[in-house]
Amino acid sequence: MPDYRRARHPGGIYFFTLTLLRRRNNDLLTRHIEWLRDAVRTARRAHPFEIHGWVVLPDHLHCVVQLPEGDDDFTLRLRLIKAGFSKSLPRTEWLSAVRRRRGERGIWQRRFWEHLIHSGEDYRAHRDYVHINPVKHGLVRRVADWPYSTFHRRVSQGIYPLEWAGSDGTDALGYPD
Repeated sequence: MPDYRRARHPGGIYFFTLTLLRRRNNDLLTRHIEWLRDAVRTARRAHPFEIHGWVVLPDHLHCVVQLPEGDDDFTLRLRLIKAGFSKSLPRTEWLSAVRRRRGERGIWQRRFWEHLIHSGEDYRAHRDYVHINPVKHGLVRRVADWPYSTFHRRVSQGIYPLEWAGSDGTDALGYPD
């Protein structure tokens, strides 16, 4: 059995990726964005965390979040978000025998990607990655055109200019300036 070791740091800032089980031609997250938002709100009410960056793509999401001082239980929060969203959906997905036996849904991949942010540069790189992701996936030409992102809130806070295209020396399409 795999030994998954998670970086735990109370009050830490983390980058996460959560992915749907079936990714091909699957727009479940954006099609039911309000149910996902409700699941996040519900999880945050029960177990607070601060959102520094968040983007929802059709088949996965990325986020940069900070846990409260003294708290390192990000697994609980992600489980609540995934379960809350899944419970909103009708039970129409195909289930493997293993998932049926375990009483699981066939919505999300079981695991998630996690990274503990360790510096200001690391923080900016991951926050930028979150916001540029719809462009990198070819969903939009400009970051500002993607509606399911905290980018717009960060523009209003003066963190990003509206026409921001990434700080890696490329334009919004990934071509060198």
